[in-house]
Parts: sequence; C-alpha cells; structure tokens
Amino acid sequence: MSHLQDKSSAFRQGLVIFIYLAVLTALEYFVAITFGAVPILVLVALIKAALVMYYYMHIYKLNEDSDDDTHSYAYKTGTNRLGLWLFLLSDAFVFAGLMAVRINLLGMTRPPLNQLLGVGVTAVLLISSFFMNRGETAMAHGDKKGFIVNALVTFVLGLGFLLGVVLVEWPSAIAEGLTASSGTPGAVFFMMTGMHAFHVFTGLIFLLVIINNTRKDVYSAEKHWGVEAVTVYWHFVDLVWIFFYPALYLIGKLL
Repeated sequence: MSHLQDKSSAFRQGLVIFIYLAVLTALEYFVAITFGAVPILVLVALIKAALVMYYYMHIYKLNEDSDDDTHSYAYKTGTNRLGLWLFLLSDAFVFAGLMAVRINLLGMTRPPLNQLLGVGVTAVLLISSFFMNRGETAMAHGDKKGFIVNALVTFVLGLGFLLGVVLVEWPSAIAEGLTASSGTPGAVFFMMTGMHAFHVFTGLIFLLVIINNTRKDVYSAEKHWGVEAVTVYWHFVDLVWIFFYPALYLIGKLL
C-alpha cells in the first residue's frame, strides 16, 4: 500500500485532519455542557481516535511491502515498526485498565474539575500533534530545518501541557479537596493523569533526542526511522488523552 504525497499535499492533509479533530473536540464539549449524551461523546472519541491512528500514526504502514533482504534498511524498519506497534498495544492495555477502573468505580459521575483548564490542556496537546505531523512530513521530504522547527514547537506545547496538568490542574484539584488520598474520585483522577503525564514526559525526552540527532545529520528523507517512531509515540499519547479527557471532564454528573 502506497501513500506517497508531495510535500504541500502532505502538509495540506495534516491541516485538514487537524481541523476535523478541532471541530470534533468542540462538538464533544458542546454536547457535554448541553445535554450530555454519552453515546455521542463515545462516538466522537472513536472517530477522533481513528483519524489520529490512520492519518497521524500511519497505521497503514504496517501493511507496506517489505524488502526481502534482512540486512536492508527497509526490512529493519518494517520489523521495528511492528515491534513499536506491539509495544503500544501492550501499553494501551495499561490505559484501558485505568479507563475500566474509572468506569466501574465512578460510573456516571465525575470529579469536580475545572472545565476550562481541561479543554485548554486538551487543545494544547491537540495542536502539538499537528506540529509533530508537520515535522515528520518535513523530514520525510528532506527538510531537516523544517523538522527541527516543528519538533521544537511540539516540545514547547508538550511541555505546556505537562506543566498545565502538574502545576495548574493538580493544585486546582487539591484546592477543591480532590487528592489522591481523599477517596475514589481523587485516586482515579491522579492515577489517570499521572500515568499520562509520565508518558508525555518520556515523549519530551524522545523529542530532544531526535532533534539533537537531526542536528548531527543522523536522519535523511530515506532513513529516519527514529523520527517516525517518536512521532507515532507522541500521537499515541494524544490518542490516550482523546479518551481520558471526556472520561474525566465530560461524562457523568459532578460528584
């Protein structure tokens, strides 16, 4: 399966997908604050996840023809790609477990969290995925400077998301009496956001590594598996938040 595009078309596609994701995010927020239809919120989250997986994480690349030469870069990239997705699948079970805990322990209730903070950090993470997609596209077309610029923007936005959760959202929740030891809602909130924040933190480290490697001319348009791997991981972090955000901030009545 081939999805080769020229640079401008690839950038345009990334922008269109970002617009779809932004509109869907606004839609789920509107649905939540007006009539709170859970089936619609679940459907919107699934559509957003499908868009991210196909267009930003390029899951279709798992079906690409691989070189038969086991020593070739194409063959090694294919096996590495499969290994990465298997790792992400195993990691997804951890987050799925946290979602199961949230659903079973809180049911149709949710913690008293700041809605504006929630949608704010969500928007920041969503925008970071847009720039990460642009960075990977730039590298795939040999534009190393473009990659570095977009990767740095992604890093700043990712750091903003992390600080927004840890230094703003957590203290705000604690001020409302929601702590890890205050009861089930607090424990669920800090487990879910804490595990996700850790993944964002590791993603930031990976970003610094590939930015530094790009400065050393490690990657090229033909050989940039490291960039692809970090890009897929970063979008996976965004994918998890696509489900965590409505689960914590939108679905259910306030406790």
